[in-house]
Amino acid sequence: MSEQNIDLVIFGGLGDLAGRKLLPALYQIERSGLLSERIRLAVVGRDEIETQGFLKYAETRLKQTLAAPDWSDAAWGKLARRFSYLSLDFSNKKHYERLKAWITPERVLVYYLATPPSLFGPISQHLNDTGCIDAAARIVLEKPIGHDLESSRVVNDTVGRFFAERNIYRIDHYLGKETVQNLLALRFANRLINSQWDNTCIDHVQITVAETVGIEGRWGYYDQVGQLRDMVQNHLLQLLCMVAMEPPNSFAADEIRAEKVKILRALTIIDASKVEDHAVRGQYSAGWIAGEPVVGYTEEAGCTNPHSKTETFVAIKAHIDNWRWSGVPFYLRTGKGLSEKVTQVVIAYKHHPHAIFPDRQDAGMNRLVIRLQPNEGIQLEMASKKQSLKDRLSLEKRILNLDFFDAAGEVRIPDAYERLLLEVFKGDQWLFVSREEIEASWHWCDSLIAAWTAEALKVHRYSAGSSGPAKAEMLIERDDRSWFGE
Repeated sequence: MSEQNIDLVIFGGLGDLAGRKLLPALYQIERSGLLSERIRLAVVGRDEIETQGFLKYAETRLKQTLAAPDWSDAAWGKLARRFSYLSLDFSNKKHYERLKAWITPERVLVYYLATPPSLFGPISQHLNDTGCIDAAARIVLEKPIGHDLESSRVVNDTVGRFFAERNIYRIDHYLGKETVQNLLALRFANRLINSQWDNTCIDHVQITVAETVGIEGRWGYYDQVGQLRDMVQNHLLQLLCMVAMEPPNSFAADEIRAEKVKILRALTIIDASKVEDHAVRGQYSAGWIAGEPVVGYTEEAGCTNPHSKTETFVAIKAHIDNWRWSGVPFYLRTGKGLSEKVTQVVIAYKHHPHAIFPDRQDAGMNRLVIRLQPNEGIQLEMASKKQSLKDRLSLEKRILNLDFFDAAGEVRIPDAYERLLLEVFKGDQWLFVSREEIEASWHWCDSLIAAWTAEALKVHRYSAGSSGPAKAEMLIERDDRSWFGE
C-alpha cells in the first residue's frame, strides 16, 4: 500500500476552521506542486448540497481569504477536481454508509475532525461500526483535548479504542510555524547558542501570546474554558517545551515528544501557598482598540452571566525543576482584548558579573527575541559602542535581525497548517502532540486551577486595548525585571 495513495476526509468541511485554514492550506500545497496526484479529498458536512455546490462555496471562501496575487485559476481547477462532497449527519450511523461507498480499497484513510471535541468519540465509533477504519487509518484531532486531565483521558481512551496511538495526530498549530522549527535549528545547529542555553547564562525567559480580538461570539463556550485552558495548556506550554527541552537523539517523533514530556513533568506545581505570587488573572472591560470602541467581556453578545469571573488574561511565573533551568523563571503571559497582536519568546541573558563601562548598562543586556507573529523572525539584541567623539566608551543597543520573509526571498511564508497537513500525508508525527504531553500539561494546569480556586484568586479588570492588568506588571517587576517592549 503506497503512502501516497491517500484519501483525506474532512469532517466539518463547511465550518470556520476548514474555511479559514484547511481549504487555503490545501490550495497552497496544490499551488506549490507538493500535493501528490494520488491524493483524493472528501468534505463531509450536514448541509444537503452536491459537490458542485460545495465547490462554488469553496472558491468564494478561498478568494475572500487569499491575497489576490496567490489566486490561480489553474491551481484551483486542479484542486477542485480532487474534491467530493458528502452530506452526512455525524450522529446517524446509517449515513456513514455514504462514506463507505466513497472509500476505495488499498488506500490510506486520513480523517480530519474539524468538529467540536464532543463529536470525536461518536464519529470514531460510527466510522468503526460501518467498516470505514482499517489498521492504517489515521485521525487528526483539533484542540481542545478535554477540559481537564480526566476528560482528556476520556477523549483519548475513546478515540484510542479505534485508532492506534501511532495513527492519532493531535494538532497544536503553533508547532507548524516556521519560527518554532527554526528555534530547533537555532538551538541545536549553532554551538554559539547551544553552549549558552542554561542557567549559567540565561537570566529568564518570557513567552507572550497576545491577541487584540475578544471572544469573537464564543461567549457560551469561552466562559466555561477561560484563557488558561484555551491558550496556556496547549500553545504556551508547547512553546515552553521547545525552548527548554534537551537535545533529542534525532528528529524522530518519539525522540522529540519524549524530551517535551520530561519538561512538562519537571514543571514545579503552583499550589495554594504559591499561587498569589506566581499567577495573575484578568478580565477585559470596555476600552478602545485601533481607535474603535470595544465592549467588556461581560457585555459581549451572548453573555449569560454579568458577574462572570472567567479570566481572559493570565500571567504566570513558572519554574522547571531540572539541572539546566534551576533558578531561571519562565514568565508566561497571554490575553484577549490587548493593545497588539503578538506571539514571541524572549530569552534574556544575564549581565556580566563585573561592569566596566561607565553608563547605559541596560544596553548590555543581550536578548534573543523569537517572533512567531505578526512577522516571523529572530532578533538578537547586542551592545555596541556608541559612535561618538564626545562620549567615551558609551554603549548603545544594536539589533541583528533575521527576517524570515526577507531572508527567504519568498512572496509568502507558508502557513502552519500547510506543513502539518504535509506531515500527516507523510505519516510523520514529529510536529504533533502525544497523549503523554496532553496529560502532563493538564496535570500541571489542573493543579494551578485548583490552587487559585482554593485561594479565590482575584480576577483583575483591565481596559481593552491595554497591555493587561497592572498586577501582571508587578508579577515580573518584583523580581527587578520587566516585560519586553514595555
